[in-house]
Amino acid sequence: MDNDDLVLSTPSNFPAFPYDPPYSIQIDLMRHIYTSIEKRQVTIVESPTGTGKTLSLLCSSLSWLVDEKDRARKGQLLQQSLLITSAPSWVAAQTLDIRKRELDAEDEEYEERLAKARKTEAHFRMLARARVTKKQRVTVDLAQGHVDEDTYLPDEDCEDSQDNFSPAVRALMAKMDKKHDPASQEDEPSCTKIYYASRTHSQLTQVLPELAKLKFKHLALGGAKRTFGDVNDDKCEVDQRQWRTVSLGSRKQLCINEAARSRLGDIDEKCRELLEGKEHQRCQYLPPVGDDTRMLDLRDQILAFPKDIEDLATAGKNTQTCPYYGSRRAIPQAELITLPYNLLLQKTAREGLGIDLTNQVVIIDEAHNLIPTLLSLSSVRLTSNILSTSLKQVSVYYHKFRNRLSAMHALHLKRLLNFLDAFQRVAMDWMTQKSSAKSKWEDTEVMTVPDFIHRLGRKVEGINLLEIESYLKRSKIARKISRYAVDVSEEEKPGRHSSGVATPPLHTIEALMLGLAGASEDGRLIFSTVGDTFEVKYQLLNPSALFRDVVEVARSVVLAGGTMSPISAVVSELFAYLPLNRLSTFSCGHIIPASNVQTLLLTKGPSGLDLEFKFAQQSNRQVVSELGQIVLNFCNVVPGGIVVFFPSYTSLNYAREAWSQIGLLDKFSVKKKVFSEPQESSGVEMILREYAIAAKAHVNKKTGAVLFAVVGAKLSEGLNFSDDLARAVVVIGLPFANKNSPELQERMRYANQTESRSGVKRHAGGKDAGTEIYENMCMNAVNQSIGRAIRHRGDWASLVLIDRRFSSPAIRRKLPRWLRDDVAVCETFGHAMKHLGNFYREKKQRTVC
Repeated sequence: MDNDDLVLSTPSNFPAFPYDPPYSIQIDLMRHIYTSIEKRQVTIVESPTGTGKTLSLLCSSLSWLVDEKDRARKGQLLQQSLLITSAPSWVAAQTLDIRKRELDAEDEEYEERLAKARKTEAHFRMLARARVTKKQRVTVDLAQGHVDEDTYLPDEDCEDSQDNFSPAVRALMAKMDKKHDPASQEDEPSCTKIYYASRTHSQLTQVLPELAKLKFKHLALGGAKRTFGDVNDDKCEVDQRQWRTVSLGSRKQLCINEAARSRLGDIDEKCRELLEGKEHQRCQYLPPVGDDTRMLDLRDQILAFPKDIEDLATAGKNTQTCPYYGSRRAIPQAELITLPYNLLLQKTAREGLGIDLTNQVVIIDEAHNLIPTLLSLSSVRLTSNILSTSLKQVSVYYHKFRNRLSAMHALHLKRLLNFLDAFQRVAMDWMTQKSSAKSKWEDTEVMTVPDFIHRLGRKVEGINLLEIESYLKRSKIARKISRYAVDVSEEEKPGRHSSGVATPPLHTIEALMLGLAGASEDGRLIFSTVGDTFEVKYQLLNPSALFRDVVEVARSVVLAGGTMSPISAVVSELFAYLPLNRLSTFSCGHIIPASNVQTLLLTKGPSGLDLEFKFAQQSNRQVVSELGQIVLNFCNVVPGGIVVFFPSYTSLNYAREAWSQIGLLDKFSVKKKVFSEPQESSGVEMILREYAIAAKAHVNKKTGAVLFAVVGAKLSEGLNFSDDLARAVVVIGLPFANKNSPELQERMRYANQTESRSGVKRHAGGKDAGTEIYENMCMNAVNQSIGRAIRHRGDWASLVLIDRRFSSPAIRRKLPRWLRDDVAVCETFGHAMKHLGNFYREKKQRTVC
């Protein structure tokens, strides 16, 4: 066997795919993903909703994982054979046979352990069906009561003096710390795995049902299942493979301690208190320190059968063991891990969970949200109240305990005090200057990081902020400082007890310090006035900075979405530094027949008025009245439901009010029941339920419904308006962001400066990088709204874009690939109505036939 035998060739078909035969675009997508993973590439794939994207992602990546496990096994045997080349042939053969049997035994032992866990879980399910389980009374005492002052002192084994010790001693200290962590994964075997991330848990819940459809097989020998290796035995049996899967969530979603959940405050902080508590104050769902039996049993149950977040919580209740820490304990031996964006993208979150992405496969679904998510995760919002509270708490703590602190703790806290004091001084000076300023535009000021550090003064300029942030993180002293401040406040004002465990304000200071220390060129601080107070927002301008940590260690990264257009924007903002051979893209058409969708660009209204919904025009009575006539005509022609997307809530509310005054809303109601997207999330589910009933009612009552929504809001992403729920999707205007936003202005300016430094010349008539970002943000939101319709192969709908600016070549190029080449530009309103009428008549005739 030579090295060439260890290179995986891309398969021509994927037997595990549940539908035979797959569509050609599904085969192409799966081959592309398999190849990208094997070549260690970053790839951006665009596969419209309804094309089986999730199935294709899972099938291709897991097929590679099966082959990778087989390759790893062969590699171990190859390595063994190279070590014994000088031995006689019979000795070499016997040695290889022994090693192969050892690998087989390891696989069989592991599968037997999971089989036992499956039986235990089945037993719990049977009990749950047979009786109602009473909630056990929680005996944990969460009340603090009187606490000795020594408990507020920092732990001595966390201080920086460790840096003076040898690596061996520091490793021993770390080992001692880990033994108190119920999720400690030390010395547990790990394996190659796939991390599958999406924006929300509701989107991730769709992954496990798709996983269950795949037809991967176990190879069973002698009753024990095996997952890889060549098996040539008459007793070999075939069985459905159960992937070792873990769904990761937050404490808020997985905590089963009802007493902790029922109290107000930050549940993360409450959990940490209960983890560190002694005897009766330790959470009852955490096993005693040093006793791993319960946690290991739960780990095996988690790995035995794929579970979503709700299933995890149930398994934890059944075993009376914390599912949050149990899921973390299962990470090393898991093959597929599903998790929301924030747990994957933030380095601190990954470290907290024990996630190591080195040589692992990362799949990010719904990746059209990746850039704004990265920018959001790197932002820190600091109010004047948080700053003043932090300064007061650290000052009180330092002066109370300074004589009892070690030199190293005292030094770091003194530096922290100097930083907070200087920050407060700069902020107050800025407020004083702005209060005397006459211009409204001066209520906001943007500072670079070096400029801000310089303003803090010489005493702070020499401080290593990253060192202080690291100290706060490792010592966890922020919680002790906050707890001491709360307890002192309660003692000074008896009868006024805190409503719960609050998030220490110093955590915000930590996050800000981390940003300031790590992004001197790419970060900005935006000072703004809020009434009589101030607010400081730290903004990272380069989204690739945060994501680079993932890309550089992972084996392969797959960014997937129904609409990733314009793909060039994703490449330029996230992967400009990557060599061309490490980056690939894939975009496929739709599985629906071309006759099932028509896309119209409407440039003129019924009266011949040019349609251009710039910000000023959105409150123009004549323009809004013209728009009302357009929607009324659509209601007369379109069956079932119509979803109409406005650029903003303001424009939607103004249009509804204007239409109500001239009687157009009543005319809409004659044809279709009218609904509007609520601004509060709590009302969305009820509106959608009522809209769905009304939209489908057209079959018997010849009516339907119209739903007014907002681009980029609650109804424009992640929702399924299939079939009669959206026989037409209408987008009004281009929803450009507020260009006066300081954050957006800085981001555009930064992009232009980066482009200028790169030396890349734009083509004649090309737009600068900042303008491209501005347009791409708009079109990304439009494309997501368009994607709410056409959700499966048999679906059909009209897509109508109302604004003459949509007809410009630059904008049209940024529409999804699957529809951009078949767009009809309607120069008159009559032309548009003719297209619509013909389309729906043809669909009606086909339905009747």
